[in-house]
Formats: sequence, C-alpha cells, structure tokens
Amino acid sequence: MSHSGILVVKFGGHAMSDNDGAFGKKLSSAVAQGLKVVIVHGGGPQINAALNKANISSQFVGGFRVTTPEIFDVVERVLSSEVGPQVAATLTESGVTALAISGRHSGTLFAEQQKKLVNGEAADLGLVGEVTSVDPAAIFVLLEKGVVPVISPVANNVIGNAGLNVNADIAAAAVAGAVKARELIIMTDVPGIYRNWPDTSSLIQEISAAELESIKSTFAEGMAPKVQACLDAIAAGASAVRIIDGRDPDAFAHALAHNGGTLVVA
Repeated sequence: MSHSGILVVKFGGHAMSDNDGAFGKKLSSAVAQGLKVVIVHGGGPQINAALNKANISSQFVGGFRVTTPEIFDVVERVLSSEVGPQVAATLTESGVTALAISGRHSGTLFAEQQKKLVNGEAADLGLVGEVTSVDPAAIFVLLEKGVVPVISPVANNVIGNAGLNVNADIAAAAVAGAVKARELIIMTDVPGIYRNWPDTSSLIQEISAAELESIKSTFAEGMAPKVQACLDAIAAGASAVRIIDGRDPDAFAHALAHNGGTLVVA
C-alpha cells in the first residue's frame, strides 16, 4: 500500500459539535477522491462531563489530565465506548464507512508512563502514557477495506497489562509518524499556533519544525501538547502538520486543499 496518500486527522473533543455532519460530508468527498484517512479522536469535554456526573474531580498539569486508576476507567469508557462509536456513526451517516477501534484493544498504541511535561519539568501524572511504539497493522487492514479507522487514544502499558491515557494530540502524532502520513491535521478550538497568545495578529502561518522546537517552552496550557505533537509527528516520519480551527467546517475544507491554520513543515 502506498502510504503517501494517508491523511491523519486529530478530531478534538471541542471540535466535535453540530459540525460533525458538515465535517463528515467534507471528508466523504475527499475519501471518494481516493484519499485514505485515519482519525484519532479526543474527548475532553465528554470526559469532564462523565467525571462531574460521578463526582470525581480531576486536575490538569501542563496540559495533561492527571489520571488516577478511577479516572482512567472513566476516560477509557468515554473514549472507547461512547465518543469513538459516536464519531464513527456520524461519519457513516455522512457516507464515510468508519469503524471505531481502541488504541489499546486493537494492539495499535503502546506506551509507558509519562514522567515529565513538554517543557521538561518532572511531573507525576498517574496513568498518562508516552507513546513508545505504534503497530499500524489494524489501521492498514481497515484502510485496505476502504474503512476509515476512528482510534481512541488509549494505549497498552508496555510494563504490565494495564492501560494508559494518552493525550489525543500526541497519540495522533504517533499514528501519523507510523503510517508516514502526508499530513497530520489537528482540529482544535483555536485557528492555529499563536506566537504571542492571545494576540490574534501573532498567528503563525508556516514554521519549520526546528524553529518551533526552539520556542516550544513558551507555550501555555493545552497548546503545549499540540506543539509537542507537531514536533513528534514530523520527527516520527509525517511530512507536515497543520493545526486548524475544528469548529469551522470551512477550515477543514481549506486544510484538505492545503490552506489555512498553522502549517509545521519538516
């Protein structure tokens, strides 16, 4: 299989709204033109809602959710049994044959416990995984059949048989590298990477991985893992990464046509 035509899309929890149908339609026309697509989804808002309902409080450190065993059970259930199947169903209704698979149970994602933040600071994040390897076999089987894999970012712990919660941006980067994607599109709730957040005039249109690496410690909160994901994807073999506003279906159409957002190139 030629991997040059694989597009990996990180579908964010915040980007998943009424636009799912519009997103599906844009995707179905791209798939109809022969593009092979792999989706890795997040689910932050859905996980927050489930944790609130269960009266479990959670905290974020450096953009990562500190994950206790109790929180992990909720995270895995929400991602693998609720959000993934829902995304796949919406896509299928839009004419894209899609199947939700767990990064853990499909034997795709393998990780070890993450011990430090993007800026290098040590941190105890609990059951948060840093991807050590990706086995793309299940992904390729589905792509061969014309099916879009919708992957939940839960990984096998290489030490022991427990699962680990992987930041969805980082998981998407690992998958993009493993399938040597022509591009990773990260759908988020901002129009791209800002040099000086929140100054909207500081949106970066295109940046090399080397330059982004040199300024990565300046990014705050949820943007830090996204920036790290861009660098990881390119280091692992993806050709380019584009960060776009997933709340805007037109932004996705533009991204399919290689425009808009922030493009990070090797």
